Amino acid sequence: MRMKPALTLDDAKKLLAVAEEEARRNKWEVVIAILNDGGRIVAVHRMDGARPGNDQIAIAKATTSAMTCRPSLVWERWIEGRHKAYATFPFIAAQGGLPIIIDGDLIGSIGVSGVKSAEDEQIAMAAIQAVFPQAKTTREGEENDAQTF
Repeated sequence: MRMKPALTLDDAKKLLAVAEEEARRNKWEVVIAILNDGGRIVAVHRMDGARPGNDQIAIAKATTSAMTCRPSLVWERWIEGRHKAYATFPFIAAQGGLPIIIDGDLIGSIGVSGVKSAEDEQIAMAAIQAVFPQAKTTREGEENDAQTF
């Protein structure tokens, strides 16, 4: 039997707290979604002032990252490039979703929506780095997927 790390509710609460602090520090109003390795919701947090559609977008970004083990930015870049057909996949191609990978295993993902996509990702990355400093957001060998098609 193989053992692997798992994302807990306590981990999700820590991610949410750091993400909210990063957003508040920048005066941003966002929705933060934390999913497990199966793409199921562990926690969703809506900050006051976030737009109504941000919930679904944050969850979709996190789902994209959990189901593909790739940052959602990769899909955005691929669709902007030669892979227009990827737009038909059931994923959202917008930056702001990141997988959380520890020792090569996906443990979950975080998606943020509410500001510019790069700022959404900034919030997600701040949370991951603070809670799981050893985590990666790409699998080994896929570090340049957003640059190469």
